[in-house]
Amino acid sequence: MASSFPSSQPAPDPKGEKPVEAEDTATLIALLAQDRQWLLRQLDGGRWSQWRLDLAALERELGQMLDQANERFPLG
Repeated sequence: MASSFPSSQPAPDPKGEKPVEAEDTATLIALLAQDRQWLLRQLDGGRWSQWRLDLAALERELGQMLDQANERFPLG
């Protein structure tokens, strides 16, 4: 999905209050990566077997999204 914001400038806050800073973006990416790892551990541990295929697909999509976000907003 293409953004209408130039990559050199921060995107505005969804509420329109202030720009989203790179630090905030990096923090969000890191938190989502932790959530993805937690989900993967739960699936590998046999939880939610009735939804395993759907949750595994969600985990893969989240991983792809995080890879794209890391390319756009490198952590350091």
